[in-house]
Amino acid sequence: MTDNLRTISTAQKPILEVQQLEKTFVLGKSIIRQMLGRRPDHLRAVHQVNLDIYPGECLGLVGESGCGKTTLGRCILRLYEPDSGKVIFEGEDFLAMKGSETKKMRRKMQIVFQDPYSSLNPRMSVERILSEASLVHGICTLQEAPARVDYLLNMVGLGGDVAQRFPHELSGGQRQRIGLARALAVEPKFIVADEPVSALDVSIQAQVINLLVELQEKLHLTMLFITHDLRLVRYVSHRTAVMYLGSIVELASSKTLFSDPKHPYTQALLAAAPLIDPHHRTKPPAIKGEPTNPINIGCCCPFRPRCDLAFERCSNEDPQLNEITPGHFVACFALE
Repeated sequence: MTDNLRTISTAQKPILEVQQLEKTFVLGKSIIRQMLGRRPDHLRAVHQVNLDIYPGECLGLVGESGCGKTTLGRCILRLYEPDSGKVIFEGEDFLAMKGSETKKMRRKMQIVFQDPYSSLNPRMSVERILSEASLVHGICTLQEAPARVDYLLNMVGLGGDVAQRFPHELSGGQRQRIGLARALAVEPKFIVADEPVSALDVSIQAQVINLLVELQEKLHLTMLFITHDLRLVRYVSHRTAVMYLGSIVELASSKTLFSDPKHPYTQALLAAAPLIDPHHRTKPPAIKGEPTNPINIGCCCPFRPRCDLAFERCSNEDPQLNEITPGHFVACFALE
């Protein structure tokens, strides 16, 4: 898999705007804790996230495990209800919608889950899994459903003979293709791909990723591609956002971000990526110290304890994304 260096025009109006999105999980909210007068802990999963995604773009979201990538993707789709902020899709605030409006919007926004087995109902055949979504949203009639299922299976590179099988009868790669077909069944405009190949064998990953890129271009889909694999995000994405403890710390075109990273965390993340070269000796750990505890974080830069550029202001304020060069945004006081 070589660098794709995909580019996209950001001169057009964004199809998706995420504004000041916040999500906090309450921990330890037990009766005994309340009787003792102890306040519950709060885990800050997503903090003041601002993102614009443009029509036909694949925006990569990268960061270490536990930084809030999946939570952000699910908040955008309202699989988790955000605490505050806005998710504006095609000019409409998705978070303010209710009832039938929400159902219509869900047809436009779909997700491909990380685990291709647990995300599929084991009691349903492939035909029923794919036809159910189309029937619920009125894409086809009951009589048209078999032809619709056959069309979707061919789209993702599977034969019609798979339709009568159950998820446990399929390989991991086949199950993930079914998950992709289910997302495409309602003809969405936007897809969240949540680490879609991390549960697959390496030999299968390239096939699924190439299929995803091909379908995204063919169907002119807009996509948020979530991963911790730097090689994948560099190959798949037009632009890349780097996340650390719930905050976006850097955002730029994939070409710019990988060739000229600015934020100390992004630099350390890229420096720690392994090289496929037997003659290249392993470098010492690129990041010092331990990550900040995400529970009960105050107003400060979350990367402060591990940063060589940190100074007093980093302990008292939250850094915001600032455009340091056209299209290149960084949240770092030392770079302002």
